Formats: sequence, C-alpha cells, structure tokens
Amino acid sequence: MSRIMIIEDDEVLRGELSRLLEDQGHDTVAVTDFSRAAKQMCSSGAELVLLDINLPGVNGEALLQELRKTSDVPVIMLTSRTSELDEVLSMSYGADDYITKPYNPTILLLRISAVLKRSQRLRATASYRGLRVDPAKGILADGARELVLTKNEMLIFQLLLDNLGRIVTRDELITALWDSNEFISDNALSVNVSRLRSKLSDFGCADAIETRKKQGYILL
Repeated sequence: MSRIMIIEDDEVLRGELSRLLEDQGHDTVAVTDFSRAAKQMCSSGAELVLLDINLPGVNGEALLQELRKTSDVPVIMLTSRTSELDEVLSMSYGADDYITKPYNPTILLLRISAVLKRSQRLRATASYRGLRVDPAKGILADGARELVLTKNEMLIFQLLLDNLGRIVTRDELITALWDSNEFISDNALSVNVSRLRSKLSDFGCADAIETRKKQGYILL
C-alpha cells in the first residue's frame, strides 16, 4: 500500500487517523515537530500528505506553498474550517483535495484512494496544437519550452483532450478528479479550471478552453 504522512496537532485525532490508515494496510508517519514539517514532508518519501490547516506556530496553507516549490506529492487538507475562501486558497496553492472535520472515515478513505489513484495514473503521450502532451510528467512541451501542470490540471486537460470539440460536463470532470459521486464544491473545480486556462493562455493558447454555462467546458 502507500506511505502516508499525517500532519495534525490533535493527538487523539492523529492517533485515530494512523490506526484507520494502518488498518487499511498503509504505512503512516506522523509529524509532531511542526517547526520542521516542511522539511519532513520533502524527505519522508510519503506518497500522500494529510495536512491540517490550523497548526501551532505555522499555517498549513503556508506549508503547502512551501512544499509545492519542490514537490508534487498529493496533499489533502484536513480542517475544521468551513469557509469557502479557505477551500479556494488551499486548491489554488496546490492541494489535491479538501476535507472538513468531523469527517466520515469511509468517505475519507475513499477520497484518499481517489487521490492516490489519480496521482499514479499514467497515460500515453499525445499532442495538442503542435504541443507534445506528456500526462505522466504533467508537461506540455513546444520545442525548448515546457508548461508544467499540476496533477488536477493535467487530468482536466487530458479529459478535455480525449473529448476534443465535445462539451465535458462539470459532473464528468468532478468524477474524473475525485472518483466520487458525492457533492464536491464547485469552487474546487472552478479553481482548477481557472488555473489551467491561465497557464494555457500564458503559453500561447489563450482560447483553448471555452466555458459553456450550465453545461461544462470544451477544448477548442
């Protein structure tokens, strides 16, 4: 199974998470020195990080930003906050998912499984408008130039590319990203699509993704 790092300051919850994951066959490593959390995330060899937002002396979102400078390891934010702004910020900083407490253990395990599944998904190299598309590396390349996408951005782009010229509904994208039929805030999807559209525009594909209101998105 997978090695999962838990960054949670509540000792009871941390223990519960460890037992839950280990019962499923995962290997867990828990962080207790939060001043060194950023370094430990990078050196732990973890395949997934469960990261609380509210930590003693440090902000989980700041840790996520620091991690994303050097690593694309999947991160699921765990928080008791219910503000949509926190969710939007977390996703914009590179979180792969966002779960509020208290959470249903079964749902949490499904979300963890979905994130791990899509992070390991490899697809064959394709092309778009003369760009080489490498989903395994999350890269679109044009000669010496490379556009690096996050896992979520790459999955969105790949699904749109697989359905080039056809509207891909928001439900289809949400299912592909989170492998779940449960409600996911539209904010999470909108943030990822917005970031992808901006990156493509900066790379010379300003009109690549068109929004079809109340329907979905289409790659032109």
